[in-house]
Amino acid sequence: MIQVSKVDTKACTGIDDIAEAITLLELNNWDLVAAINGVIPQENGILQSNFSSVASQANIYGPHSQAAPAAPPAASAASSSSSSAFCPALPSRHIVERQPRMLNFRVEYRQRTVEVVIEEGSAVGEIKQILQTELQVPVSKMQLKGWKSGDVSDSIVLQSLHLPKNNSLYVLTPDITPTASTSQNSVLQESLNQNFLLVISHHEAQRDYNLNFPGSRTIQEVKRNVSDLTNIPVRHQQWEGWPASASDSMTLAASGISYPCHHLGVCRRSSPANTQEPTEEVNNTEVNVLVQCADVHMISDSEGDDFEDASEFGVDESEMFGMGTSTGCRKAPLMPENTENEVDALLHFTAEFTTRYGECHPVFFIGTLEAASQEAFYGKARDRKLLAIYLHNDESVLGNVFCSQMMCADSIVSYLSQNFITWAWDVTKEANKARLLTMCTRHFGSVVAQTIRTYKTDQFPLLLIVMGKRTSNEVLNVIQGNTTVDELMMRLMGAMEIFTAQQQEDIKDEDEREAREMVKREQDEAYQLSLEADRKKREAQEREQAEQLRLQQIQKEADDEKEAIRLSLEHALPPEPAEEGGEPISKLRIRTPSGEFLVRRFLGSTKLQVLFDFVASKGYPCDDFKLLTTFPRRNITQLDPASSLLEAKLFPQETLFLEAKE
Repeated sequence: MIQVSKVDTKACTGIDDIAEAITLLELNNWDLVAAINGVIPQENGILQSNFSSVASQANIYGPHSQAAPAAPPAASAASSSSSSAFCPALPSRHIVERQPRMLNFRVEYRQRTVEVVIEEGSAVGEIKQILQTELQVPVSKMQLKGWKSGDVSDSIVLQSLHLPKNNSLYVLTPDITPTASTSQNSVLQESLNQNFLLVISHHEAQRDYNLNFPGSRTIQEVKRNVSDLTNIPVRHQQWEGWPASASDSMTLAASGISYPCHHLGVCRRSSPANTQEPTEEVNNTEVNVLVQCADVHMISDSEGDDFEDASEFGVDESEMFGMGTSTGCRKAPLMPENTENEVDALLHFTAEFTTRYGECHPVFFIGTLEAASQEAFYGKARDRKLLAIYLHNDESVLGNVFCSQMMCADSIVSYLSQNFITWAWDVTKEANKARLLTMCTRHFGSVVAQTIRTYKTDQFPLLLIVMGKRTSNEVLNVIQGNTTVDELMMRLMGAMEIFTAQQQEDIKDEDEREAREMVKREQDEAYQLSLEADRKKREAQEREQAEQLRLQQIQKEADDEKEAIRLSLEHALPPEPAEEGGEPISKLRIRTPSGEFLVRRFLGSTKLQVLFDFVASKGYPCDDFKLLTTFPRRNITQLDPASSLLEAKLFPQETLFLEAKE
């Protein structure tokens, strides 16, 4: 395996492909100086001088060069003419004058394409000045689009954008009305907003991928996305189906592919370095010299795929990015070791993160992992969110890049704040990592903890996307540090789509459950009202029955009293005289309201009170009835009860009738 450091060699040679560097050395018979001079003109400040062979200088490379076998004759001859000016590690009296890094821009405007080559230290406004001369468009009416980080101001320095060597931009002039000759460019602009379906066949896996991309996506970005799916690095991808004129910097809309669907094929291509087994270790030395001479710089979004296998070439990435063990530049840890209070630890994490990377960063949840889970998963279905667990490791080479360029990007910060509860933890210290694994096991199960254990240090930082479900919590995605802003946003949006679908089901179930509970509550309330109405009705009936019983009792008592009076009156009546007595006899005939007749004989001298008592003894008291004569009509009950029948002219016989008083 060739031990090559995967750093960016474009600053020195313009070559960003290790296989291409090896091929270049082979073409120049492994003459390092000749290979470099073949791609860098002499006026770039390259000085040539003789230095001893690689074998004699092997001690400067450490243990690897001590075991290296003798170089082949061709390689030895080449090494005698190599220049020490290319490698800072080699002792030399010559200093190379570093040339500024040049950036290439392919700018499209309507029917025209302008190629701009400019130094990395220039500002965006200088590109517009060049385009003003070429396109005859005032800078004030020009909008330069296509930047991967979004719209940028004219004063931004290109170097701060971390751009690749080749870039594609386009100019918009909304204040300038296009003419009929610009119809073709209008079609191109429309194509930038269209979605292209790429059907990509992965030959080794015998699998097809159907991927949708906007027309503004570059071919390079498509290749990086395919790299995530196939695990084939971009530099090792061999494609078929792209138009012959297409380049990696072109957008899909401008590349000439078929719309709306285009078929492509991809497979892994073998590296030329694999064919040089007899001289493998000599080749290692030559290539290491070539690569170590390049300046190391932070890799931008578009070069993120070169991060993925740095350990594959045997280079310590922490040394490559200046993150060695030197204590002079070591930063304060994001989280103290063996902290007892999780809240204090997260407050320290947030403060130190802000100190390192600025105020623009996700709002980290201050509280325990359990509290974050409660906040995200256990509220109303409409209020639930995804839980994003950010795991940081200061020993990872990707940490600073991921935090500064991904986690602090405005679009990522805004999206996380709106849709996620973000909780963070620092696993640099083993004690803190062990505590995290314990928390994950308790809240998410041993599978999640085991998954975190499988990731190596150089694969951190990690962003775990966790979704709460009815019975358990599910990790939807684990995003590693070797990603770009676009890929990170795409994965976050993908997780959000899954969560939204689940949330809609939960909202539906919750609404149905609440509707059922409401119906049950209404039924319970109606039942209680019915019970209350029945109780009141029963109580009313009981009161009515009690009242009836009371009235009946009163009536019975009154009747008993009347009966007693009647009986007493009946017993008190004088006996009925015989018809043929010595005294005058008065025979009275009394008709009752029911039509019956009461007939009795009284002595003429009998008082009217005796007549009234007789009528009362038959159930017709004078208080309720009046006793009347037929003709002339007289009310006998109004006469003096002490007068006799003779005085009342009820002799010798009379017919009377009873009438109820009003």
